[in-house]
Amino acid sequence: MNDLKPVAKPGVAMPKFGTGPVPAHVAIVMDGNGRWANARGLTRIEGHKAGELALLDVVAGAIQAGVKNLTVFAFSTENWKRSPEEVRFLMGYNVDVLRRRRDQLNAWGVRIRWAGRRPRLWGSVIRELEAAAQLTAANKTLTLTMCVNYGSRIELVDAVNEIVAKAARGELKPGSITEKNLTKHLNSSYLPDVDLFIRSSGEQRISNFLLWQSAYAELVFDQTPWPDFSRETLWKAISDFTNRDRRFGAAVDKPAKRSRGK
Repeated sequence: MNDLKPVAKPGVAMPKFGTGPVPAHVAIVMDGNGRWANARGLTRIEGHKAGELALLDVVAGAIQAGVKNLTVFAFSTENWKRSPEEVRFLMGYNVDVLRRRRDQLNAWGVRIRWAGRRPRLWGSVIRELEAAAQLTAANKTLTLTMCVNYGSRIELVDAVNEIVAKAARGELKPGSITEKNLTKHLNSSYLPDVDLFIRSSGEQRISNFLLWQSAYAELVFDQTPWPDFSRETLWKAISDFTNRDRRFGAAVDKPAKRSRGK
């Protein structure tokens, strides 16, 4: 495993994208680790291990493509339902990956941030996330947000509770809440809206990930399991994105020309 893997990948050239802009914010549900491993006679834990290099390659590819925000679903508030052995591994593995890779990502100009809830999350994970965030705080090439112990519904509930508490203290007037104001109270308030939402491994659902931020996201459900995901897979999704017509609720009247009969 290279400790300082270069951003450029030998022999791999980035394709020419479509006429539209590259997405400023890409969100990814990194799915399929367990199924990938089980299909090879391995445990789910081995699948999670295999996903580490995929994440690094995708970060590198995002930097090359000019993406400014990459947000990945590392551990959801629902993942606590998994077996105690898998949860323990994921908690420890998050710590290990952050410790091993933060210097490498820092060298690439990546800013690491965390979105998620403190309650129930292991203190060691919180410390590593905060240490990585502090180390990389000045970086501007790409913001990599690790969503750990994150769920979009509870993020919205927490935001509403904070707003209600402020209203009770007289800091906000009832009826004055706007979309912009609610966004400011989200745990991930620093993130722009999602432009491109990708889920690997073929499942076609968003699984309580960035619901508010993905209101007008373009969706790509790729068949590739996460351990096999690469910058080339990301670039394919970006190419698809740059060829889409994003109207945000607007419409253009373009009646088809009818051929004249003789």
